Amino acid sequence: MASDDVVEVAAGLILREDGQLLLGQRPAGKPYEGWWELPGGKLEPGETPLQALERELDEELGIRVTRATTWVTHTHAYSHATVRLVFCRVTGWKGEPAGMEGQQLRWVDPQLTVAQIEAGLGGGQLLPATLPPMAWLQIPEIYAIVAPTAAQGQAGFLEHVAQALSRGVRLFQFRAPQWAGGPQDPALLALLQQMLRLAHAAGAQVLVNSVHPQPWWAQADGVHLRSADLAVHDLPAHCRIGASTHSAEELERARRAGAHFAVLGPVLATASHPGTTPMGWAHFARLAADAGLPVFALGGQSPAMLAQAREHGAHGMAGIRFVSAAAG
Repeated sequence: MASDDVVEVAAGLILREDGQLLLGQRPAGKPYEGWWELPGGKLEPGETPLQALERELDEELGIRVTRATTWVTHTHAYSHATVRLVFCRVTGWKGEPAGMEGQQLRWVDPQLTVAQIEAGLGGGQLLPATLPPMAWLQIPEIYAIVAPTAAQGQAGFLEHVAQALSRGVRLFQFRAPQWAGGPQDPALLALLQQMLRLAHAAGAQVLVNSVHPQPWWAQADGVHLRSADLAVHDLPAHCRIGASTHSAEELERARRAGAHFAVLGPVLATASHPGTTPMGWAHFARLAADAGLPVFALGGQSPAMLAQAREHGAHGMAGIRFVSAAAG
């Protein structure tokens, strides 16, 4: 969507080790004066988003960025301008952030609701374009896919999940297309309900793969749409929506379907798709850069590869092995 009518902006989500996020208040004399936003600014000719962000944060906050990765690109239309924002996660810097332009700064907990954050800001409002990344930050970076089998047994499956929870996994996809009784088996629904109780007690969420009946989705925390189901409508109001994608076209369909995130792959060779040629990190990065929503890397991923995934624009990683790793 880049054009002469679109303002290109790099915006930084500056995150401390304790998870706190830095917001700045817009100075007097600028549009949306007094509203709170993510620090950053316009790209100069020839600059990459990360180069622009480093320059802007030096000028605006007096810090020198040492570790940052691009994340999600989002276009927002204001009354005065259309802005294409490249959101970047900043996790390393030198110096203490200060309002070099006289602006107020505040560290906030991004896991709170918008209303709670704004109340903590003394009733100040968050800039509209700041709202999507605030919601995206609440999506965990590890997305574990669980596939129960009759051979595993109910107790064995739930123990598998419990061990993953103990290792910090907080987002799951429940999918069992090969279940002996079929994906609509009432026994499978009973197992899902037990998993939900276990997950909710630990503050985790479970999405149901769209291979399973739609009434199940409303009992869970949302649905994960297969690429063939990206046109499904009438989703439950509370529904968190994930989507499986393999191409730019499917990523666009996922965005239009209202998905909160997408899973893209396979990135690397994986035993679960032995006949599929992996896309590789470079192609993944190109697709993720234009997706307009957080993208998980799928295929050949392991917990040790999270930093590499982030460097290529991934929100995080998805796969079966995250439950296996947790169990091991």
